[in-house]
Amino acid sequence: MNSRKKILIVDDEQINLEFFDVMLTKLGFIVEKAEDGVEALEKVKRFMPDLIMLDNIMPKMSGWEVTKTLKNDPKYREIPIIMFSAMDDVKDKVEGFELGVDDYITKPYNFSVVLARIRAVLRNRELLGQIVVRESRLTLAEELSTDMKNKVAAFLQSMDDLDNTIAVFNQKGITMDEEATVKVVQAVQAKTAAVRKNIAELDARIERTMVEWDDLKKKEIGLKTLENQIRRDSRPEPDMVK
Repeated sequence: MNSRKKILIVDDEQINLEFFDVMLTKLGFIVEKAEDGVEALEKVKRFMPDLIMLDNIMPKMSGWEVTKTLKNDPKYREIPIIMFSAMDDVKDKVEGFELGVDDYITKPYNFSVVLARIRAVLRNRELLGQIVVRESRLTLAEELSTDMKNKVAAFLQSMDDLDNTIAVFNQKGITMDEEATVKVVQAVQAKTAAVRKNIAELDARIERTMVEWDDLKKKEIGLKTLENQIRRDSRPEPDMVK
């Protein structure tokens, strides 16, 4: 499986697109480009980037408009966004953060700073993803525990009912006609069926939970492995450090 991170660069200035394409590709990222907001939304659907680097002032759609569109769509709202801007206004940046922008870089920018922020945003997003996986596993465990307690309680109640029914047969001096005997037998059979049903449902629930648990576990990676993966993805090629 390819673990290289995919980055979508959106800027109406061709020189910026080419610069980031060359630099980030050499660093091991998979890069896609878009020259305006409309094209960016189309590329997001086809490319499904791990990160979007988005200029704010663009033709057709601004960076804020693109951000609003993506954050309102459940399929794309989790994609992190770093926004470029020629503005250094605190109010504008706060508005961007409230829209869902993960980080802001003001032009002119230093590429080392940009790279550091890319690493930080990707790392934070991966960490959040791992938290979601762990919370999902805890939820599964809690749901299974609750279901097991309910099934065990029902099982024990059925056993008590069976004991009470059997006790009727053991009481001295009590005689039952055929009709009464049939009713007792039917009651025992009904409770036995209920016990078997509870056990079968519990077994199926455990099996289903274990499958879901294993699926979540496949998505879970250690924090050290995560850190090494992001650093490996961002490691420069030999010709860049000469």
